[in-house]
Amino acid sequence: MMTLTDTTPPKIPSSKHAGTPAPKKSPAAKPAKLGWGKLVLTMLIPFFLCAVMGLFYLGAFHAPTPHNVQVAVVGDSAQIKVFAQSLQDKADGALNVRTVTDAQTAKELVAQREIVAAYETKDSTATLFASSAASETSLNIAQKIFMNLAFEQNQRFHIEDVVPTGEQDTTGQGLFFLLVALSIGGYASAVPLAGFMSKVKLPIRFLMAAVAAAVVATIAVVIAGPVYQIINSHFAGIWLISWVYAAGITLLGLGLHPLLRHWTTPALTLCFVALNFTSSGGIFQPEMQPGFYGALNTFWNGAGWLHAVQTLVYFPDQALGMDILRLILWLVPGAVLIILTHTWSVRNTRLANEKATIKEVEETVAV
Repeated sequence: MMTLTDTTPPKIPSSKHAGTPAPKKSPAAKPAKLGWGKLVLTMLIPFFLCAVMGLFYLGAFHAPTPHNVQVAVVGDSAQIKVFAQSLQDKADGALNVRTVTDAQTAKELVAQREIVAAYETKDSTATLFASSAASETSLNIAQKIFMNLAFEQNQRFHIEDVVPTGEQDTTGQGLFFLLVALSIGGYASAVPLAGFMSKVKLPIRFLMAAVAAAVVATIAVVIAGPVYQIINSHFAGIWLISWVYAAGITLLGLGLHPLLRHWTTPALTLCFVALNFTSSGGIFQPEMQPGFYGALNTFWNGAGWLHAVQTLVYFPDQALGMDILRLILWLVPGAVLIILTHTWSVRNTRLANEKATIKEVEETVAV
């Protein structure tokens, strides 16, 4: 008798959880990307600032060399004229020497900032007429040049400071550092205001820039005036000039931000620190620097502000209309950029809304 083998698999007792699927093992979480590319791009900003500051500051200040410095020799005799011509020939382009008839004329030219210094010899004394208020460093350089001449001629050397600096600004650079404070306040205000621009209308953007510049100018003038007494008069005029200057920087920052984004601050640093401070004439006048900085000095806003405020503080009889015009013209680029970026933003928003409406209609028709 043949026995059949049962090939049916044995039944497994059902569990009370039968029918419930076994839980799936969750895949291992992937580690977050480190973002090396973004880090490299971000680090380009400090590297850029380091290179810019090094290049322009050292380029402007590392080796001040006189060129075409306007000076005068007092006297109208043939001997004095020969001496003046010999001095210019030996200077090899460093000096532009002229003669004036008397010491009073020389003092007036120095006080009007038409010449840096004037040299007079009388009996056994040599006198240098110069102005520390116009530039302390230029006075020092002129002193070195003419002191050597006096010693060669066995004459006692004396300096007459025609327009001296204030008692609380003995180095003559207090106004320059006020320029630094205004510049930093102006461009630092632009970045937080730029983040708020999209929430307000165009006129409010200009109002925000004006108010921020007014606050910056007020802080700077109060510190330079009542606190440290670097300025003792013409507070209203200096405040107004400072307000226009700071507003020009802030407006330009607001106009550039939609285009440059996180590169706005480096761009403003390039314009209003690296190029601005080096060409302002606050440390060395253009005649002591390479020609590039002298060219910037003719139209850059920092040079306009410094020359205008120096005029109010130390040379009040001189005109400052061209300096004021220069600062007003610097308002134009920022205002134009703000209007253009606003128009561009409005147009893009309108196009996006139109596309969204068309897509909605198409989806409705399809249904």
